[in-house]
Amino acid sequence: MKITVSTIPLAEQKKDALIVFYQGLENTLPAGHAQLKKQLDALIKKSAFKGEAGQCAIFPMAGKQIIATGIGEAKYFYNGLLEQAAAAAVKAGRAAGFKSFAMTAEIKLNDVSNADYQLLAGRGAAWGTYDFSTFKSGAKKPPVCSLTFCGIVKDRTAVKAAQEQGISLLSTADLANLPGNEAPPAKIATWARQMAKETGLTCQIMAKAELQKKGCGGILSVAQGSAEDARMIILKHKGTDPKAQPIVLVGKTVTFDSGGISLKPGKGMGWMKYDKCGGMAVLTAMQMIARMNVSVPVIGILGAAENMPGSRATRPGDIIKAYNGKTVEVLNTDAEGRLVLMDALGLAAEYKPRAIVDLATLTGACIVALGSSASAILGNDKQLVNELIDSGIDAGERLWELPLFKDYTDDMKSDFADLSNLSRSGGAGTATAAAFLQEFVPEDIPWAHLDIAGTAWIESPKPYQAPGATLFGARLLAQWVASIG
Repeated sequence: MKITVSTIPLAEQKKDALIVFYQGLENTLPAGHAQLKKQLDALIKKSAFKGEAGQCAIFPMAGKQIIATGIGEAKYFYNGLLEQAAAAAVKAGRAAGFKSFAMTAEIKLNDVSNADYQLLAGRGAAWGTYDFSTFKSGAKKPPVCSLTFCGIVKDRTAVKAAQEQGISLLSTADLANLPGNEAPPAKIATWARQMAKETGLTCQIMAKAELQKKGCGGILSVAQGSAEDARMIILKHKGTDPKAQPIVLVGKTVTFDSGGISLKPGKGMGWMKYDKCGGMAVLTAMQMIARMNVSVPVIGILGAAENMPGSRATRPGDIIKAYNGKTVEVLNTDAEGRLVLMDALGLAAEYKPRAIVDLATLTGACIVALGSSASAILGNDKQLVNELIDSGIDAGERLWELPLFKDYTDDMKSDFADLSNLSRSGGAGTATAAAFLQEFVPEDIPWAHLDIAGTAWIESPKPYQAPGATLFGARLLAQWVASIG
């Protein structure tokens, strides 16, 4: 989606549709739009539109098409609802045949700055154009859409960021939604290399032989039951100060998770093509970071593997060695994400970074705790955790901190190795998994773990997107990195 700015007032725009946000029945048009506000409010009073989150209605008015889109009641508002409302409006508009959209450059909404609004609404509008139709016979290429912010915009940084981040989201979405047979580790590595070439990142791919030489026993053990070999994908953004300590972003990229020998139930297993979503978020964030050319150096690491129950698959009871030399007893091969991540985190530590953040669809326990409303965050550094939570608030991606007590680390001890990949007690699954990961990060490196199991994809249609990957985490990571430099 092309995003532009125009000084022509919204009511005078000759676009297919004008988008107006409503918080409940409260119109958010800024000062200077009294006539448009009066006419639209009069129409809405006679309609079923209540401004609920995700609700959209199209009103013909004085030769124009107005899309009213709801962000819900003020007491329940968070920034993500604004982005979703923009996406829902564009999605509804496209369904009605509209291609060009306009909205005000300012908004009357408590605690939301105009810059935040422009980024959220612009990015959401871009997301509203997305349609995954790769495998639908006869599907036509969707038309190119445009969005215009109407009014005076003295600093266009947020508008430009919305454009670049929207491109990054749409670029990665098809890859994120591909099934396991179409997106094995090798294909993801090829995609990452091409993306790096296009955006100015550097890309290093570690295949099986190099992973064996490095001693990455975790990711190799996960992949050994599959015909598809693992890949460790390393992307680098040098920033304007390449001598500065980098930030490292790590993503679990299990292209399909059958559970291995500890086979998952058949019902719903098809959704396990989305076990790669931590890596997809990192791919998207790295693309955003490159396109915005942030000053801080950033490294993205994706541990890509397929977890299958082949004749060579890792067995429950097997003992493996991680990149950092620690041994792990594999009690359950369906707790494979942490085995991939332990090697990726060990490699990340080699860069002597200022911080490491990993993202993973790691535990069903996270869904039990938080559902799909937020992702869990745990870490060894309170400042880092708070920074990420705050960036999530700004970016519209909510995080909730869970504790990382020593009890959870003790729960991951093994009788036969340094650690086991399953806790003794079976409780606190999200926290014990994080405690396991913490064992592969040096104590002097700030680290945070984001469990995105409940937020990485949606399984039923929403007004703002069809079922599929959400790319949760990319937005907040880009926000956080940009805030640093």
